[in-house]
Amino acid sequence: MSRIGKKPVQVPAGVTAAVEGQTVTAKGPKGELVFVANDEVKVSFDNNAVSVVPANDSKDARAKWGMSRTMIENLFKGVKDGFERKLEINGVGYRAAMQGKNLQLSLGFSHDVVYEPPQGITIAVPKPTEIVVTGINKQQVGQVAAEIREYRGPEPYKGKGVKYAEERIVRKEGKKK
Repeated sequence: MSRIGKKPVQVPAGVTAAVEGQTVTAKGPKGELVFVANDEVKVSFDNNAVSVVPANDSKDARAKWGMSRTMIENLFKGVKDGFERKLEINGVGYRAAMQGKNLQLSLGFSHDVVYEPPQGITIAVPKPTEIVVTGINKQQVGQVAAEIREYRGPEPYKGKGVKYAEERIVRKEGKKK
């Protein structure tokens, strides 16, 4: 039994929600998002809250129950407040800069890496060693942050590379004489 799936998702103030069959639509100050729930769960809207229940008692339906509820909750958070992911750059000569809407990264390669963000994602560089990825879709924000980190992930000896702001790099000891 899903414990998280039992709780109905309250629609926050300033957000309008609509449920049509398996489709949940949320409109808010940041934009509009749509989520189509799997046929294994039933979605209903009542008392300004969206509730999700499994369609049958199969293991597959119970597995998708809590995930569907969390996806709907993320819709409401996204259209109301949005999501952001911070990245840090460590290393001598490693830096980031904005080039119009594109992100230009100097990561020790013979060339600069230019990353073009997808539609709906905003990238900001408050400092040359800091990148902030923002958007209303949580999955898309995380994917863009992962793609930027992938260009030069943090290495364990000196900690150089692009890492998430909250990430802790487990350092290794170097060679000994």
